Amino acid sequence: MKPFNTMFLAFFLLFVSLANAKIQEHEFVVQETPVKRLCNTHMSITVNGQFPGPTLEVNNGDTLVVKVVNKARYNVTIHWHGVRQIRTGWADGPEFVTQCPIRPGESYTYRFTIQGQEGTLWWHAHSSWLRATVYGALIIHPKAGDDYPFAKPKRETPILLGEWWDANPIDVVRQATQTGAAPNISDAYTINGQPGDLYKCSSQGTTIVPIDSGETNLIRVINAALNQPLFFTIANHKLTVVGADASYVKPFTTNVLMLGPGQTTDVLINGDQPPSRYYIAARAYQSAQNAPFDNTTTTSILEYKSSPCPAKGGANIKPVMPSLPNYNDTNTVTSFSKSFRSLRKVEVPYEVDEDLFFTIGLGLNKCPSNFNSNQCQGPNGTRFTSSMNNVSFVLPSKFSILQAHKLGVQGIFTTDFPTKPPVKFDYTGNVSRSLWQPIQGTKVTKLRFGSRVQIVLQDTSIVTPENHPIHLHGYDFYIVAEGFGNFDPKKDASKFNLVDPPMRNTVAVPVNGWAVIRFVADNPGVWIMHCHLDVHIGWGLATVFLVEDGEGLLESIEAPPEDLPLC
Repeated sequence: MKPFNTMFLAFFLLFVSLANAKIQEHEFVVQETPVKRLCNTHMSITVNGQFPGPTLEVNNGDTLVVKVVNKARYNVTIHWHGVRQIRTGWADGPEFVTQCPIRPGESYTYRFTIQGQEGTLWWHAHSSWLRATVYGALIIHPKAGDDYPFAKPKRETPILLGEWWDANPIDVVRQATQTGAAPNISDAYTINGQPGDLYKCSSQGTTIVPIDSGETNLIRVINAALNQPLFFTIANHKLTVVGADASYVKPFTTNVLMLGPGQTTDVLINGDQPPSRYYIAARAYQSAQNAPFDNTTTTSILEYKSSPCPAKGGANIKPVMPSLPNYNDTNTVTSFSKSFRSLRKVEVPYEVDEDLFFTIGLGLNKCPSNFNSNQCQGPNGTRFTSSMNNVSFVLPSKFSILQAHKLGVQGIFTTDFPTKPPVKFDYTGNVSRSLWQPIQGTKVTKLRFGSRVQIVLQDTSIVTPENHPIHLHGYDFYIVAEGFGNFDPKKDASKFNLVDPPMRNTVAVPVNGWAVIRFVADNPGVWIMHCHLDVHIGWGLATVFLVEDGEGLLESIEAPPEDLPLC
């Protein structure tokens, strides 16, 4: 009887969970909307006229059906950042990787199910620089009847950190593509779309985050900035980190967070300070040397409900300003990132089938003979570029890689991406100029379904070392170790945490250092891995994994949807 009871219970639980799962349908209209910031109005690309875009709230197990209608003048796609997309790679969203873009006047419906994920993710455009304004939160609550692994917070607030140009972001990137120089830096950072009190013409709209004495609230922080890792803090309040990238972590307390673009961090805060107003603030973590960056500070206000109300002079109470780390404070970043552990013991692959070593970094292309000097305004008359393992990634334009793979179309990509650097060199030392110019290509790495993968991500000092937030689509991975200098397999393997490493979808690879990640290739499809500093994606800091189908239906990618956009 016992096996039958166990089987019956399993079916019953499956039935209950399916009965509770919902299908949520939404329409995203991508359109131009007048948005006024820093005294000037720009016709910004938004979703449904909102900036930031709508917050989607779902439960683990729910299915999302989002029809995206493109009423803007640019091609667009939407990426659901961090969603595993098990067998639904057609819904992942990166332009020319899993789909062709949605052309102006066209539409496409993204369909996918949230499976086994809880916490904070987000969605954003994955086409040119549209994600500067096309983004929003994607909050995944536990299944109905399940609880958080911490006391239920009184209230929850998403905080989206953004980056604002007092210009059209598409013009900014197009100008840089024309000149070969680095793009103009942003003019402000934002919290929930608002720059805050420290910028001109901005005090009226400053975001207010409510709290009351004695409350414990959950703040879901998302770095949606285009090109800048950011420090984040709240004056006089400790932050207890409980999750990151929709994975729970062993709680730890800190005064400051650092999030690379693409990363999310869930923190609990207690209303344990005198009722008043306290600044929430974010500003740059800048690890690249001698590179210009936006050194401004965005603020919102944590306001106790029991503090004097604005009508009675409460608005005149100047909020308490927190101190933030120095812009180049790598020590703070290191101690913060080393605090992350998974909540429980996890199943990390002990053995690996694919041992990959990828250098990541910048480069400079010599000025092509058919270009004039205006087109080569990088250092010493060059053009900026970027690469992994000396291959600067080029997106196709006639087909998406996934379509070409499934239809057997030749000539769109090759499967010869190098598994290690073509030349071994002192990655973080003084690198010979002969190694500064990568080759271009649309090269992918084939992975057998179920293979256990380890990737060493090694920063280089070519042009400048930098902290690179590397994001892998379609997967979460374990960060088993990170360090500085050149990775040494003999010496550094002893530092691997194979017990409770954190699970992330975006790893901030240390400046002049390395990170080691592991995952099992159990999701068939075509998955891009790229630096989430958008300036670097455009320059080619990306590569693609082609994970082959396994056996049978459940180990194979679904058939493409009928409305998949054509190129």
